[in-house]
Amino acid sequence: MPSLNRLQLIGRLGKDPESHFTPNGAKVTEFSLAVDRRRRTSEGEIMHETDWFNLEAWGKLGEVCQAYLKKGRLVYAEGSVKTDRYEKGGEVHYFTKVILRNIELLDRKPEDEAEEVAVEVAEDDIVSD
Repeated sequence: MPSLNRLQLIGRLGKDPESHFTPNGAKVTEFSLAVDRRRRTSEGEIMHETDWFNLEAWGKLGEVCQAYLKKGRLVYAEGSVKTDRYEKGGEVHYFTKVILRNIELLDRKPEDEAEEVAVEVAEDDIVSD
């Protein structure tokens, strides 16, 4: 049976993208995305909540994110969800992130920035450790 792991988000960057290299020499760019949502309480009051997502962009897509994205920019992001684990102090910890496949700028560009960018990568362009 086929399966699907796809997440689509629209939100604002919580920080500027940061790039680093893995021990295998692959370049990865990481940043956070804030996605706002509204809900109505049982009393009818509208509550605003924010969910935070950790995003990773690999290779060329990561380079584009590093060059064009800044804290506060509104973007559409599409990718797959991945849960990693690590041990610290004998305890196993889990964290979830989104591995990007596509990103598009949705807000107007400031006067001093380049044209809007939409980038989609092929599945085999995504490299992760």
